[in-house]
Amino acid sequence: MSPETSESAAPPPLTQPPSTPSRRTFIATASATGGVIAAGGLVAGPSLLGVEEAAAAEASPSSRVSLTVNGERHTVTVDNRTSLLDLLREHLGLTGSKKGCNAGACGACTVLVDGRRVNSCLTLAVRLEGAEVTTIEGLANGDQLHPLQQAFIDQDAFQCGYCTPGQIVSGVGCIEEGHTGSPEEIREWMSGNICRCGCYVKIVRAVEQTTGRK
Repeated sequence: MSPETSESAAPPPLTQPPSTPSRRTFIATASATGGVIAAGGLVAGPSLLGVEEAAAAEASPSSRVSLTVNGERHTVTVDNRTSLLDLLREHLGLTGSKKGCNAGACGACTVLVDGRRVNSCLTLAVRLEGAEVTTIEGLANGDQLHPLQQAFIDQDAFQCGYCTPGQIVSGVGCIEEGHTGSPEEIREWMSGNICRCGCYVKIVRAVEQTTGRK
């Protein structure tokens, strides 16, 4: 007769240990709650970073500046870091001046400030209080083109046209400065304006036509 097995001697029931989350599950859960624990500290999630960036943007200093553009007076409030080019294009809707290299190397953004040629991408708008600015849009007199604008058409001095506004404004400045004594002088004083289509010969001819030398 086999001995009876006591109830206390029966092996305990097997229990399922709590599952350990995988690394991928942990990261996904932590990201969803807005942060993860790393190196003993809490790293802020995207929502907190967005708030900080917004606060930094609101703290950017701004100033009011009044200037005359193509004969019209404008008073605007801009971030102190705003370039004259961005003021013209984004605040005043004058998109004739082009953003090329945005580093002052190509001349596509050339405008006249108080009669002087400047790269508007490198010029801070807040420094132009009371200045007189002339862009490509301000050269024509109504429907009558500026003589250099007409000369560019006559000499076919452009292809893609992207650099043309800066070339024309720079050419006007070159003429007013009196640097048109020879083709070599014109090329030298307009050397800051790059034409990737290679229309330099015709551009020089257009300047010469405007000055009556051709």
